[in-house]
Amino acid sequence: MPIKPTHAFLAVAIQLALAPTVLATPADASKATAKPTQRSTPDDAFTLGRVDVRAQVLPTAGESTLAREQLDQLDAKVLGDAISQLPGTSLSRNSRNEATISVHGFDPRQVPVFLDGIPQYVPYDGYIDFDRFTTFDLAEIRVATGGASLLYGPNTLGGAINLVSRRPTEALQGDVRVGVGSSAEQTLAANIGMRQGAWYLQAGASQLQADGFPLPKGFVDYKSTPTDTGDERENAYRDDRRYSLKIGYAPSEDSEYAVGYVRQDGEKGNPVYAGRGRSGIRYWRWPWWDKESLYLIANQGLGDAHSLKLRAYEDRYGNGLQAYTDGSYATELNTTSFPSTYADRTQGASAILASQAITHHLVQMSVSYKADQHRDENPKSPTKRYRDVTTSIAIEDAIQIGTDWQLKLGASHERREAREVYQWPIGSTDATNGLVELLRDFGDAGELVLTASHKTRFPTIKDRYSARMGRALPNPDLKPERAQHLELGWRGRLWNDAAASVSLYQSRIDDLIQDAIVASDQCGGSECDQAQNIGRARHRGFDLALDQRLGDWLELGVAYTLLDRDNLSDPVTRLTNTPRQRVSAHARWNVGAHWYLVTTAEAEQGRIVSTSAPGNQNGYLDLPGFTVWGAKLVYEPTPQWQLDVGGRNLSDHWYELAEGYPMPGRTWFANVAYRF
Repeated sequence: MPIKPTHAFLAVAIQLALAPTVLATPADASKATAKPTQRSTPDDAFTLGRVDVRAQVLPTAGESTLAREQLDQLDAKVLGDAISQLPGTSLSRNSRNEATISVHGFDPRQVPVFLDGIPQYVPYDGYIDFDRFTTFDLAEIRVATGGASLLYGPNTLGGAINLVSRRPTEALQGDVRVGVGSSAEQTLAANIGMRQGAWYLQAGASQLQADGFPLPKGFVDYKSTPTDTGDERENAYRDDRRYSLKIGYAPSEDSEYAVGYVRQDGEKGNPVYAGRGRSGIRYWRWPWWDKESLYLIANQGLGDAHSLKLRAYEDRYGNGLQAYTDGSYATELNTTSFPSTYADRTQGASAILASQAITHHLVQMSVSYKADQHRDENPKSPTKRYRDVTTSIAIEDAIQIGTDWQLKLGASHERREAREVYQWPIGSTDATNGLVELLRDFGDAGELVLTASHKTRFPTIKDRYSARMGRALPNPDLKPERAQHLELGWRGRLWNDAAASVSLYQSRIDDLIQDAIVASDQCGGSECDQAQNIGRARHRGFDLALDQRLGDWLELGVAYTLLDRDNLSDPVTRLTNTPRQRVSAHARWNVGAHWYLVTTAEAEQGRIVSTSAPGNQNGYLDLPGFTVWGAKLVYEPTPQWQLDVGGRNLSDHWYELAEGYPMPGRTWFANVAYRF
C-alpha cells in the first residue's frame, strides 16, 4: 500500500519540538583549533545536519560542497543533476528509469545518502533514485570520497553524500518558484523560514512533474515492435511532490535542538528499452514511490570542553511496481512476480560525544543503532519479511600539531545481524574501519591533505537473499566488501579570484560482490547464479576543479575527472556505468545592470555498459562520447524578483548513459522566482 500521511506522525514531530527537555547542540565549532578554509558555507545551512564537528569550519579531505546559490544558478532541480556537477562524480541511468550517482567509481550502495546525517537509502537494496529527490529545500550538498568521516556510520566504503537542509536566520525569509518546460513540465516550489528569539521554523513544499521528454534528433527505436515513433519519449512521465517541516529551539550559543519531518510522494513511468538487443523489454510503471522521515537532532554543550549530539529517526519507504504485456498498458502481466509492493521501515539512533579536554585535540566518539525492515508483498505469493540490525562504534581524534599541521586518526567497529529472514538462515558479520588524515596548512597558498583509509560495506538484503525471479540462489553468508583508499589533495587559491582543488587517488577493493555460477537444481536447471565475495578491483583517478572570477562581469567554473577502473580478479568481466573522462563547466556573464547569461557544458568519454545488442564485445559496449550544451538568460529587475528562460541539450544531440535508453533531446524551460 502507498504511504499515507498520519496525523499521529506529525503530532509526534510537534510534541518533540515543543518538549521542554533540553538535549541540544555541539560545542561552538569555533573552539576547534583548525583554521577556516577560503571556501565559505551558506549562513542558512542547518549546521546540526552536518556530521563532523570540524565540518562547521573546515571541509574534510576529499569533500566537495554545492551551495544553494549554485543549485539555483545551474537550475539543478533534482539530486542527480546537482551532484554530477562536482569533480569525481558521474551520473548513470538504469533499466528501471532510476538515476544513480557514482563517486570515484563507487555506486550508491557504497556511497550512501544522508539528510542532515540521517540515512536515506532504501533498506532492501541500498539504492535511492536520485531523480525522486528534489533540491528546493536544501541549503547545501556535501559529497565526501573515501576519506569520509567514520562518524557517518556503517557502509561508507566509497564515501558519503549529505543533504543539509535550510535553517532561517531572519524573522521572515523564503522564496517561491514557478516554472514550465518542455513536455508539459511544471515546477512549483515554496520555502518559508521564521525565527523568533530562540525558536525557528522552516517549511517547504514542491512539485515537479512532466509528461515525458523530447526525443533527440535522429533517434530510432530499434525494437521489432517500436514504441517510440513520435517526438516524445513514451511512458516517461513523472510526478514528484516533497514536503518538509523543521521546528528548532536554540536557547544558547552551545545548545540547539530540532525535529524534522520530510515526506515524498512520487509516481513514474518506465520508458521501454529501444536498443538493438533481444532482452530487456519491460512495460513497467510505478503508481507510487513514497518516502516519509521523522527525525530529532539535538546538541548540548557540556561545559567548556565537551558537547553531545543526538540523532533519532524513523523512515518509511514504499513503492508499487506494475508490469504490463505491451505498450498499451491495458493488460497487467500475469506472473507470480507482479504486482510487486515494497513496504520498508528504518528506525535508528546515534550519539556523538565531542571533547576538547586535551589541549590541541578534538576527540569525537560515536555509537549508532539502525534497524532495517523490508516487507515484499504480492497477492499471488506469501509476504516475505526481513529485518537487519546494524550497530557501530567509532572514534576520531583531530590533533593540531603546531600552527600548520593537523593529524586525524579514526577507527570504528560495526556489526550487522539478520534478525528475521523469509525462508533462509539468519546470520551476522562484523567489520572494522580505519582512517588517517594528515593536513598541512600553507596559509594563503592553500592546504595539502593526505588521506589513507580502510572502509567496508555490508551486503544488502537483496545481495544476500534475492532469488532474482528464480534465476539465482541466495547466499546468507556474504561477507562485507573491503576497500583501501589513498588520496592526496590540494585546495586553495592559484592567483587572485581563482579557487582550485586537485586530487590523486587510488582505491583497492577486495571481497567485491560479483555473480558466480554454481551447480544447483533450484533454478529450473542444473545451474544458478549466486552473489559471492570473489571480486578484486582497483580504482585510480585524478580530479580537478577550478573557479575563476574576472572582475564583476564574468565567472567561470570547470570540474574534470579521469577515472580508471580495473577488475583484477577477472579482467574479462568489465566494470561498467562510469566514464573514463568527464568534464562539467559553467560560465556566468553579467551582460547588464539587471541581466546575466549562464551557459553550461557537459562532456564525457569512455563509458562501458552491459548489452545484449548484436556486435557487442562479450556482452559489453563502449558508448560514444558526447558533449551537450545549455544556456539560460536571467533578468533580475529587483533583488527579490528573478525571471529566466533557457534550454538544455541545445544541439539536440542523441546520447545515452545506458544502451537503449536515450537521454532527453533539446528541452526548454522558463522560471519565475520571488525571494523575501
